[in-house]
Amino acid sequence: MSINKVMIIGNLGADPEVRHTQSGAAVCNLRVATTDRWTDKSGEKQERTEWHNIVVWGRTAENCGQFLSKGRSVFIEGRIQSSEYTDKDGNQRRSFDIVANTVQF
Repeated sequence: MSINKVMIIGNLGADPEVRHTQSGAAVCNLRVATTDRWTDKSGEKQERTEWHNIVVWGRTAENCGQFLSKGRSVFIEGRIQSSEYTDKDGNQRRSFDIVANTVQF
């Protein structure tokens, strides 16, 4: 058995980008930031922000485009999906996206 499940709560770094496929299906791309904060051994406060690429499909994608905007807090539940592509310099690259099943705002 295997499980591919991701849950994050973060803030949108940009307004959602909604488009439609040739078959008419809505797809929305979101950039969500999560931030870890801690105190290091010397007592200094530290933080690190991770950026997550989120892909949302269907009616949920349309709702994201209608109701979400930069800075809003969101809960995302979904799965990680990788894809390979060639960049403009001809280098092979790999990206990791979260394909959302649930988006709550």
